[in-house]
Amino acid sequence: MIRKRASSPQNATDTEKLARAFKALSNPNRLAIYLEVLQQYRTEMKSCGLSHLIDSLAIGAPTISHHTKELVDAGLISVQRDGRFIRCTLDDDMRDKLSAFFGRDAD
Repeated sequence: MIRKRASSPQNATDTEKLARAFKALSNPNRLAIYLEVLQQYRTEMKSCGLSHLIDSLAIGAPTISHHTKELVDAGLISVQRDGRFIRCTLDDDMRDKLSAFFGRDAD
């Protein structure tokens, strides 16, 4: 009996986006940054400042900047400038794609 997969990626573009996201998240620093932004997303603030990332993760500013750019390029987060401050927010579309991917039936 052949089973159909439930909620598989809809098309090649979705598969490519997921692959790019997983590649970006395979780096421990980028994963830590993403998880911190995700944690802040779940609060009332919904965003995370770069200075907060530097302080809370004990990673240098140049490293945070580099890895943040990689996360933006992978479609995982977006960055907005607010005067002198830079804030990171989750990309809702990619968060939904990841949630659907991990929430699908394992059969």
